[in-house]
Amino acid sequence: MPRFTRAELESFRDAEVPDLLGPDLRLLFVGINPGLWTAATQTHFAHPVNRFYPALLRAGIIEHPVDPSAGMTDADRGHLTSRGIGISNLVRRATAKASELTAAELREGGAALEALVRRTSPRVVAVAGITAYRSAFGQPKAVPGRQPDPLAGAELWVVPNPSGLNAHETVASLAEAYAAPARAAGVI
Repeated sequence: MPRFTRAELESFRDAEVPDLLGPDLRLLFVGINPGLWTAATQTHFAHPVNRFYPALLRAGIIEHPVDPSAGMTDADRGHLTSRGIGISNLVRRATAKASELTAAELREGGAALEALVRRTSPRVVAVAGITAYRSAFGQPKAVPGRQPDPLAGAELWVVPNPSGLNAHETVASLAEAYAAPARAAGVI
Protein backbone atom coordinates (compact mmCIF):
# COMPACT_ATOMS: atom_id res chain seq x y z
CA MET A 1 0.00 0.00 0.00
CA PRO A 2 1.40 3.40 -0.90
CA ARG A 3 2.03 6.00 1.75
CA PHE A 4 1.17 9.55 0.83
CA THR A 5 2.29 12.63 2.70
CA ARG A 6 -0.36 15.27 3.40
CA ALA A 7 1.34 17.48 0.79
CA GLU A 8 1.23 14.71 -1.80
CA LEU A 9 -2.46 14.12 -1.14
CA GLU A 10 -3.19 17.85 -1.28
CA SER A 11 -1.64 17.94 -4.76
CA PHE A 12 -4.64 15.86 -5.93
CA ARG A 13 -7.22 18.41 -4.74
CA ASP A 14 -9.73 19.08 -7.56
CA ALA A 15 -8.44 16.12 -9.63
CA GLU A 16 -11.06 13.87 -11.26
CA VAL A 17 -11.45 10.09 -11.30
CA PRO A 18 -13.04 8.52 -14.38
CA ASP A 19 -16.29 6.63 -13.99
CA LEU A 20 -16.10 2.83 -13.94
CA LEU A 21 -18.71 1.74 -16.47
CA GLY A 22 -19.13 -1.45 -18.45
CA PRO A 23 -21.35 -2.48 -21.35
CA ASP A 24 -24.01 -4.32 -19.27
CA LEU A 25 -24.54 -1.81 -16.48
CA ARG A 26 -27.12 -3.07 -14.01
CA LEU A 27 -26.15 -1.37 -10.73
CA LEU A 28 -24.54 2.06 -10.60
CA PHE A 29 -23.07 3.04 -7.22
CA VAL A 30 -22.68 6.79 -6.85
CA GLY A 31 -20.32 8.32 -4.31
CA ILE A 32 -20.47 11.93 -3.21
CA ASN A 33 -17.10 12.92 -4.71
CA PRO A 34 -13.59 11.50 -4.83
CA GLY A 35 -11.43 11.84 -1.76
CA LEU A 36 -7.79 12.79 -2.14
CA TRP A 37 -6.60 9.16 -1.78
CA THR A 38 -9.10 8.11 -4.46
CA ALA A 39 -7.76 10.83 -6.75
CA ALA A 40 -4.14 9.84 -6.03
CA THR A 41 -4.80 6.18 -6.94
CA GLN A 42 -7.45 6.91 -9.62
CA THR A 43 -9.63 4.29 -7.94
CA HIS A 44 -13.09 4.88 -6.43
CA PHE A 45 -13.51 4.38 -2.67
CA ALA A 46 -9.76 3.70 -2.36
CA HIS A 47 -8.94 5.07 1.10
CA PRO A 48 -7.59 2.22 3.27
CA VAL A 49 -10.33 2.65 5.92
CA ASN A 50 -13.20 2.92 3.42
CA ARG A 51 -15.56 -0.04 3.84
CA PHE A 52 -17.08 -0.07 0.32
CA TYR A 53 -15.33 -3.16 -1.09
CA PRO A 54 -15.45 -5.21 2.15
CA ALA A 55 -19.21 -4.48 2.27
CA LEU A 56 -19.65 -5.53 -1.38
CA LEU A 57 -17.83 -8.79 -0.65
CA ARG A 58 -19.83 -9.52 2.51
CA ALA A 59 -23.10 -8.83 0.63
CA GLY A 60 -22.14 -11.23 -2.17
CA ILE A 61 -22.07 -8.43 -4.75
CA ILE A 62 -18.46 -9.27 -5.61
CA GLU A 63 -16.90 -12.71 -5.35
CA HIS A 64 -13.36 -11.97 -4.21
CA PRO A 65 -11.69 -9.27 -2.09
CA VAL A 66 -10.65 -6.02 -3.74
CA ASP A 67 -7.88 -3.94 -2.16
CA PRO A 68 -8.05 -0.62 -3.98
CA SER A 69 -5.74 1.36 -1.66
CA ALA A 70 -2.82 1.10 -4.11
CA GLY A 71 -5.08 1.42 -7.15
CA MET A 72 -7.47 -1.12 -8.59
CA THR A 73 -6.11 -3.77 -10.92
CA ASP A 74 -7.51 -4.32 -14.40
CA ALA A 75 -8.73 -7.71 -13.16
CA ASP A 76 -10.64 -6.00 -10.31
CA ARG A 77 -12.20 -3.51 -12.73
CA GLY A 78 -13.13 -6.38 -15.04
CA HIS A 79 -14.69 -8.32 -12.16
CA LEU A 80 -16.92 -5.37 -11.25
CA THR A 81 -17.99 -4.52 -14.80
CA SER A 82 -18.57 -8.18 -15.72
CA ARG A 83 -21.05 -8.34 -12.84
CA GLY A 84 -22.85 -5.26 -14.18
CA ILE A 85 -21.52 -2.92 -11.49
CA GLY A 86 -20.46 0.65 -12.21
CA ILE A 87 -19.20 3.49 -10.03
CA SER A 88 -19.56 7.25 -10.46
CA ASN A 89 -19.76 10.36 -8.26
CA LEU A 90 -22.20 13.23 -7.83
CA VAL A 91 -19.34 15.73 -8.00
CA ARG A 92 -16.25 14.94 -10.02
CA ARG A 93 -13.64 17.04 -8.19
CA ALA A 94 -11.61 15.60 -5.33
CA THR A 95 -11.66 17.14 -1.86
CA ALA A 96 -10.41 16.09 1.56
CA LYS A 97 -14.02 16.00 2.86
CA ALA A 98 -17.42 16.07 1.19
CA SER A 99 -18.34 19.02 3.42
CA GLU A 100 -16.08 21.16 1.19
CA LEU A 101 -18.61 20.90 -1.65
CA THR A 102 -21.16 23.63 -2.27
CA ALA A 103 -24.90 23.10 -2.58
CA ALA A 104 -24.65 24.37 -6.17
CA GLU A 105 -22.01 21.74 -6.99
CA LEU A 106 -24.23 19.01 -5.59
CA ARG A 107 -27.25 20.23 -7.59
CA GLU A 108 -25.14 20.37 -10.76
CA GLY A 109 -23.90 16.87 -9.94
CA GLY A 110 -27.47 15.60 -9.59
CA ALA A 111 -28.28 16.92 -13.08
CA ALA A 112 -25.10 15.38 -14.49
CA LEU A 113 -25.94 12.04 -12.83
CA GLU A 114 -29.40 12.10 -14.37
CA ALA A 115 -27.81 12.61 -17.81
CA LEU A 116 -25.36 9.75 -17.17
CA VAL A 117 -28.20 7.43 -16.17
CA ARG A 118 -30.09 8.36 -19.36
CA ARG A 119 -27.00 7.49 -21.44
CA THR A 120 -26.06 4.24 -19.67
CA SER A 121 -29.48 2.86 -18.61
CA PRO A 122 -28.61 0.96 -15.42
CA ARG A 123 -31.49 -0.92 -13.81
CA VAL A 124 -30.69 0.53 -10.39
CA VAL A 125 -28.79 3.58 -9.09
CA ALA A 126 -27.57 3.58 -5.48
CA VAL A 127 -26.42 6.95 -4.16
CA ALA A 128 -24.11 6.54 -1.15
CA GLY A 129 -24.92 9.42 1.18
CA ILE A 130 -28.31 10.71 2.30
CA THR A 131 -27.23 14.30 3.01
CA ALA A 132 -25.60 14.71 -0.42
CA TYR A 133 -28.62 13.08 -2.09
CA ARG A 134 -31.00 15.50 -0.37
CA SER A 135 -28.95 18.49 -1.58
CA ALA A 136 -28.31 17.17 -5.09
CA PHE A 137 -31.95 16.37 -5.80
CA GLY A 138 -33.77 18.94 -3.66
CA GLN A 139 -35.32 16.26 -1.46
CA PRO A 140 -34.80 17.58 2.08
CA LYS A 141 -37.08 14.97 3.67
CA ALA A 142 -35.71 11.93 1.77
CA VAL A 143 -34.93 8.88 3.89
CA PRO A 144 -32.48 6.07 3.12
CA GLY A 145 -33.65 3.12 1.06
CA ARG A 146 -35.60 2.86 -2.15
CA GLN A 147 -36.86 6.23 -3.34
CA PRO A 148 -40.45 6.65 -4.54
CA ASP A 149 -39.48 8.14 -7.92
CA PRO A 150 -37.07 6.64 -10.46
CA LEU A 151 -34.07 8.54 -11.82
CA ALA A 152 -34.16 8.72 -15.62
CA GLY A 153 -35.92 5.34 -15.71
CA ALA A 154 -33.68 3.59 -13.15
CA GLU A 155 -34.86 2.41 -9.74
CA LEU A 156 -33.27 4.80 -7.26
CA TRP A 157 -31.89 3.92 -3.82
CA VAL A 158 -30.04 5.93 -1.19
CA VAL A 159 -27.57 3.87 0.83
CA PRO A 160 -25.11 4.80 3.60
CA ASN A 161 -21.79 6.31 2.66
CA PRO A 162 -18.93 3.83 3.34
CA SER A 163 -16.38 6.47 4.35
CA GLY A 164 -14.55 5.92 7.61
CA LEU A 165 -15.95 9.33 8.59
CA ASN A 166 -19.41 7.72 8.71
CA ALA A 167 -18.45 5.99 11.96
CA HIS A 168 -21.82 4.56 13.00
CA GLU A 169 -21.91 2.23 9.97
CA THR A 170 -20.12 -1.12 9.98
CA VAL A 171 -19.16 -3.46 7.16
CA ALA A 172 -22.13 -5.63 8.18
CA SER A 173 -24.65 -2.76 8.14
CA LEU A 174 -23.26 -1.46 4.84
CA ALA A 175 -23.44 -4.96 3.32
CA GLU A 176 -27.08 -5.23 4.31
CA ALA A 177 -27.87 -1.80 2.86
CA TYR A 178 -25.99 -2.50 -0.41
CA ALA A 179 -27.53 -5.95 -0.88
CA ALA A 180 -31.06 -4.56 -1.32
CA PRO A 181 -30.35 -2.49 -4.47
CA ALA A 182 -28.05 -5.26 -5.74
CA ARG A 183 -30.95 -7.75 -5.51
CA ALA A 184 -33.23 -5.25 -7.28
CA ALA A 185 -30.63 -4.93 -10.06
CA GLY A 186 -30.27 -8.72 -10.42
CA VAL A 187 -26.61 -8.62 -9.36
CA ILE A 188 -27.26 -11.01 -6.45
